[in-house]
Amino acid sequence: MLDISLGVHRTCDGVSRRDFLRVGALTAFGLSMPGLLQAQAAARANGRNAGRRDVSIILIWLNGGPSHIDTFDPKPDAPQEVRGPFKAIGTNVAGIQLSEHLPKLARQADKFSIIRSVTSPDGTHETATHYLLTGYPFNPAIEYPAYGSVLAREKGYQNGLPPYVMMHGLPFNHGHGGYMGPVYNPFMIHGDPNDPNFSVRDVMPPHGIDLIRLERRRLLRDALDEWQRDRERAHGAARTVDEFYERAFGLMTSPAAKKAFSLKDEPDRVREAYGRTVFGQSCLLARRLVEAGVRCVTINMGGWDTHENNFNALKGHLLPMLDTGYAALLQDLHDRGLLESTMVVCMGEFGRTPIVNAAAGRDHWPGAISVCMGGGGVKTGIVVGSTNDRAEYPKERPLRVEDVAATIYRALGIDYEKEYISPEDRPIKINYDGSPIKELV
Repeated sequence: MLDISLGVHRTCDGVSRRDFLRVGALTAFGLSMPGLLQAQAAARANGRNAGRRDVSIILIWLNGGPSHIDTFDPKPDAPQEVRGPFKAIGTNVAGIQLSEHLPKLARQADKFSIIRSVTSPDGTHETATHYLLTGYPFNPAIEYPAYGSVLAREKGYQNGLPPYVMMHGLPFNHGHGGYMGPVYNPFMIHGDPNDPNFSVRDVMPPHGIDLIRLERRRLLRDALDEWQRDRERAHGAARTVDEFYERAFGLMTSPAAKKAFSLKDEPDRVREAYGRTVFGQSCLLARRLVEAGVRCVTINMGGWDTHENNFNALKGHLLPMLDTGYAALLQDLHDRGLLESTMVVCMGEFGRTPIVNAAAGRDHWPGAISVCMGGGGVKTGIVVGSTNDRAEYPKERPLRVEDVAATIYRALGIDYEKEYISPEDRPIKINYDGSPIKELV
């Protein structure tokens, strides 16, 4: 999260002494900060990712745990107390069925695949969220980094844009840089993109400060930096502030950033296709961001913890929004030639109980989880694995969360067996011990 007001003393015009005492004298040699970040990203890419495709990811996170049986794994022949009131419908891929309340996605089934046999031992929101967002089982002693944070570390910035963006808050406070540090935390976007007055923090200079004045301040910081650098080299907190300032400055001076965040530039017909909802416009914004150079966008869509009134909540609210936004995103990426370079993943922290409870709801059920993924070179239009007749557990091809993580990293061109060094100086693999799902890669 970008926030350059990190508790330091500020002068009356809102600029702290630390703001003047940062970063080397590169601007004096004609290299702007966006250019510097792009050069650094290119160097990292050339050194670590030679020969690997440059793939971005949009992760649709269904916070609270969606019912697999009422979405992507319907059981039309199961008893009423299991299947519920929803019917199954066919799709544009023979043999694949979805819930009747996902008709638009049914027409896009050739653009994504469904993994129906993911299983997990964790049915608690907080720890299961960590597990699905990182590929690592929860460990109270260490927080592991999210996929977007690892991608940010491996691939870096493009066009002055942050590599990792999170919309609508961290789910259960997970999805950040973990032990790698706050430098790899996501850039946070709050608010409703459907609001006519929607704007994003840190993309515009502070009120009353134009870009010329901002650049003058930066030049002053550059001139003083050499004197200060030796005194702060050993302080990690100061380096973190440096990174945050660089990110904020890059955003405020990047034309690509301003253009990417401006939903007003989209034709009305495109905005309507995504749905005039928070989720729909978030999907549209995600497309604009990856198109401009953001490497990972996570859309945190809440409301899926349906212990009560499951079917009314899904039919009347959640599924129409998901159906419209997700389907439009797939079609739009395809039409723009971006689907091959953009992986789209849709999942939550677990499934929900096959048996409907007394409150017409479904409770937590990690025994069976449906995960959808497509784009980025992943094979589409197929179903991997299956659950038993009551959607309780995998019947064929049981897969772990670690395997999902390995598949994501493989598609993104990241060596999932690579090791990082933790703050405690111990090696930690990017992926716990998963294997890419062979049917998809």
